[in-house]
Amino acid sequence: MPAALASSTFRRSAGFALGLSLAFALAAPGLPAPAAEPGPAAAAGAAARDPLPMQEVAPGVFVYAAPYALAGRGNAGAIANVGFVIGRDAVAVIDTGGSLTAGRRLLAALRQRTALPVRYVVNTHVHPDHLLGNAAFADEGATFVGHRALPEALAARADGYLKANAELVGPDFAGTRIVPPTLLVSTVLDLDLGGRVLHLEAWPTAHTNSDLTLRDETTDTWFLGDLLFVGHVPALDGRLSGWIAVLQRLSARSAARVVPGHGPAAVPWPAAAAAIDRYLTTLQGQVRAMVRDGAPIGEAGGAARGEAGDWALFDDFNTRNATTAYHELEWE
Repeated sequence: MPAALASSTFRRSAGFALGLSLAFALAAPGLPAPAAEPGPAAAAGAAARDPLPMQEVAPGVFVYAAPYALAGRGNAGAIANVGFVIGRDAVAVIDTGGSLTAGRRLLAALRQRTALPVRYVVNTHVHPDHLLGNAAFADEGATFVGHRALPEALAARADGYLKANAELVGPDFAGTRIVPPTLLVSTVLDLDLGGRVLHLEAWPTAHTNSDLTLRDETTDTWFLGDLLFVGHVPALDGRLSGWIAVLQRLSARSAARVVPGHGPAAVPWPAAAAAIDRYLTTLQGQVRAMVRDGAPIGEAGGAARGEAGDWALFDDFNTRNATTAYHELEWE
């Protein structure tokens, strides 16, 4: 790809991420509104005393299955699956939620189960609902780990993420700041928690340009981040063709269970890939036909409409997915 085109593609990707945050302004149906709005410190403190409800999906592997919702007041941005793995000597956290408060709730849940030090915080990609809780672990002495492309992607979006999500989340966003990774994964990396090895892999541009997976080798539990959506419609912020290709590679491997970035705490593999693969390939085929037939980009939102009944938050993301796909496919 020519450098100018690559630069343009990245700018569109960064713009999507901010748009994704802004889209969260729509309140999720059924979320209760607070009776009164406390001050920022009181709200953050109250939420931090409420540990996230975790499920032990395998021995020593705990996951918070987030609701299908957009970030807003009342959920502290805790709208993505997050978790932790406890080893003999230390703990690794996988994603931290969408605010300092969400991260504190995760840390509180962790401390209910172990006093071991948090040695690593692994971010599976750049999106704010997965890493804006990092600051809750900054005083734990943890090393923050991410894809080799994550620091640049995060730096490009940091100001937009903080401004947009502060407006959306409200008082529970108080104190949230960017904590970037310092240990980067270019291909693969193993992390040892003491008798428990976590295998990390960096992937080519797919859901984003900074996708990272983590497999707990002890229980064969595979954290796929947002490379896998279950129930929640996928959100495209990378390359559609790349995402389909990465899913094919992932599906060729077995695992006892996988943890999606959005959906149940754990699902069977590779069966759980079928729905997202169908959606992405349907989107690709229909948008490609639009490009071939000369349909304007404004009509792209009509692609994959037949999938609407199978996914939560479909109308919040599908049009943007189709527009992003159109930009990609018109250059084929």
